[in-house]
Amino acid sequence: MSKGYFQPEDLKKFPNIVEFQEEMGGKFFDWYGSVFEEGALTKREKNLIALAVAHAINCPYCMDAYTNGCLSTGSDEEQMMEAVHVAAAIKGGATLANSVMMMNQVKEKLM
Repeated sequence: MSKGYFQPEDLKKFPNIVEFQEEMGGKFFDWYGSVFEEGALTKREKNLIALAVAHAINCPYCMDAYTNGCLSTGSDEEQMMEAVHVAAAIKGGATLANSVMMMNQVKEKLM
């Protein structure tokens, strides 16, 4: 039986992305670290946003990392699920909002 593409243990290898491009990898990690520092948003709020985005972009590594990040910064399961529902609503709403372009084209061609 072959292993699937997503392997939870691979998340620990994320820092290794610098191996093939050290300069850019280093710049990414500097920026990434700065983004998650306390600022106008708390680390807790940033982790909830990241968890929601992780679900919207379907990144299992991010889901894993930010589930743990949320728990370690004090979010509970209800807050985490609510953040995921916000992401789902935005993703679904964006799909429906884009249908306006289709409707415009149909009306132009058929009406």
